[in-house]
Amino acid sequence: MRAARRGLSERERREAAERLAGNLARTDWFRNSRRIACYLANDGELDPWPVMERAWAAGKTCYLPVLSPVTGNRLWFVDWRPGEPLAGNRFGIPEPVHASWRLQPAWALDLVLTPLVAFDPLGNRLGMGGGYYDRTFAYLRRRRRWLKPRLVGMAYELQKVAALPHAGWDIPLEGIVTEAECYAGGAPRAG
Repeated sequence: MRAARRGLSERERREAAERLAGNLARTDWFRNSRRIACYLANDGELDPWPVMERAWAAGKTCYLPVLSPVTGNRLWFVDWRPGEPLAGNRFGIPEPVHASWRLQPAWALDLVLTPLVAFDPLGNRLGMGGGYYDRTFAYLRRRRRWLKPRLVGMAYELQKVAALPHAGWDIPLEGIVTEAECYAGGAPRAG
């Protein structure tokens, strides 16, 4: 899956990212959110930059994840704008250079857009294997309805598979957005 993703041309990636941004912008997930966490594309991931541009144009705040070894390798989030400094984390992935007072916990966000390697129609996500998103959002496992934030995966349509294995610690996505369409996942909906 990662090889197929990397095999897309730069033009195909750019066009897919633009189409995905349009699809996401038409959803309640996006329209009803003010604080949106994205990521910086790495290893052929779908680029959320067009989504961030739409968010900023609509007066929304965009956040990027920051690894925190102090908190059990959970993600924290920092509001970020173009031009603010970035530095590579221990995996070489750029993240915002930040003061500790800017760190936001996951529950303070409205929408988190997650990268993924593969997804299925039930909202199961295959990540890069570090478990960071699952650890960070473990508190959502206890939900009876959606608590903040809503988790939505961003992927190329070619990353869709019929079914993925899942374990008790896996956190399902509420939905997945691709350049072709939006899929509702299998996680609980707000009542």
